[in-house]
Amino acid sequence: MNYYTRREGAARNSRKEYIQFLYIALGSIAEIETQLIIANNLKYLKSKQLKIDIEKIKRKLIKLIQSLKKQE
Repeated sequence: MNYYTRREGAARNSRKEYIQFLYIALGSIAEIETQLIIANNLKYLKSKQLKIDIEKIKRKLIKLIQSLKKQE
């Protein structure tokens, strides 16, 4: 997530709403993964680093969601 996306999420009124926003961000990551698979299959992209970076972001986002849910 970039700075502006985080700020948008932080502007939510409640923790529950913020968690929902994070789930939407997680869905966006899944869309990016799908596009990455397609680009790779079409030989437009050969870098594995992007997939590694997406996995790192996804893990961090899931940990953040889990942490916030524990605090409820």
